[in-house]
Amino acid sequence: MQSPDTSTRFPEAAILADEHVPAVHIWRDFEATVAQVMRAHTDADLFAQWIGPDSLTTSIDEWSCRTNGAYRYVSRRGEEEYAFRGTFPYVGEDKIIQTFTWEGMPEAVALETLTLEDLGDGRTRLHGFSICDSFEARDGMLASGMEVGIHEGYAKLDRMLGEGTV
Repeated sequence: MQSPDTSTRFPEAAILADEHVPAVHIWRDFEATVAQVMRAHTDADLFAQWIGPDSLTTSIDEWSCRTNGAYRYVSRRGEEEYAFRGTFPYVGEDKIIQTFTWEGMPEAVALETLTLEDLGDGRTRLHGFSICDSFEARDGMLASGMEVGIHEGYAKLDRMLGEGTV
């Protein structure tokens, strides 16, 4: 699947199921530099502030966001807990490759690539690509409500970037 051209704008996330492979594409633009958006994804304290839906709070149990590092975080709403874990096979200046597992379904591991593109004028395009082991797993991920977490999480990140927190 070809990436949209830079004249297309994504002030909100575009989430698209790939018709050829069990994967999801996410595009989102930010009024921030690549370095700022990368820092928001690699700094544990910043990440915990914006990831996921507004109704959840997130704490980091393990965070080594570097090539060959690993992570685990827990998102909570009242008595509900959702734990996620994975590894970072590669972390660069504008790309993160990670595995992603919800501990409630440890057999369903996604391989995710996050790429940041400098659009000029202090703007950055994020492209997330998550590939699952089956169409069924991909469709389950899409049906889980992930779009709420993506939209609300990136809105929080927008506010943080606008406030200069990142």
